[in-house]
Amino acid sequence: MPQNNYNQDQSSTDTNEGQGDFIIGRHSAVAALKSQQTINKVFIQENLKSDAIHDIVKLAEKRKLIVSIVPKRKLDHLADGENHQGVVLAIAAFEYATIDDVFQKAKDQDESPFILILDNIEDPHNLGSILRTADAAGVHGVIIPKHRAVGLTSTVAKTSAGAIEHVPVVRVVNLVNTVKELKKRGMWIFGTDMDGTDYRKWDAKGSIGLIIGNEGKGISPLLKKQVDETLTIPMVGQVQSLNASVAASLLIYQGFSTRHPL
Repeated sequence: MPQNNYNQDQSSTDTNEGQGDFIIGRHSAVAALKSQQTINKVFIQENLKSDAIHDIVKLAEKRKLIVSIVPKRKLDHLADGENHQGVVLAIAAFEYATIDDVFQKAKDQDESPFILILDNIEDPHNLGSILRTADAAGVHGVIIPKHRAVGLTSTVAKTSAGAIEHVPVVRVVNLVNTVKELKKRGMWIFGTDMDGTDYRKWDAKGSIGLIIGNEGKGISPLLKKQVDETLTIPMVGQVQSLNASVAASLLIYQGFSTRHPL
């Protein structure tokens, strides 16, 4: 690697590495390095020797990125307590997609659009997990609100295990207006409700949008009015609720099973 791209960084643990965010962990770092994500700098923990670390350095070298070898305490600070596995990438802020981008992705794959609409999801781990499932199940895009909800952060990126690089995320000011636009484009909108249809009977073929509600409040009343059909997940236990990412995973894979039958 060129000498000016590889250095032993003994600086303080100041996180001010420029405007942007961080990608934390080995799997997320590899996915980002292989993508078109803009990366400002690569931080590697000193005295780490493994095939995974070697591969990350090689990927950084291929992109002619600055690699800094730093003490563990600096990575601990940059990662803000997250398990960084000896790797942190300083990145430009994540770029959001547009609704047209999502429809174009579906068109490029010769498929009807399958879009998730997340109503004020606040936990970054939930958003990251949902993105991971969405990528695995062929969801074409995810829509989130600009206010009162988590955005694309480093925690989301790490939890998504690289899926954040492959699933377009659209951030909008008003979900109700956005859903109205989707319906004008021919989409059928589904949401969750205790009195809805058993999700196992859901036929998700065609152009569909699936709303996942807030962790505590569910789908907001105004948004629920835009739903064409509601779905419910039957439960027999004493706790009559599921984590938002778990509920989303069940529904997404039911959609996947009807859209991609064996």
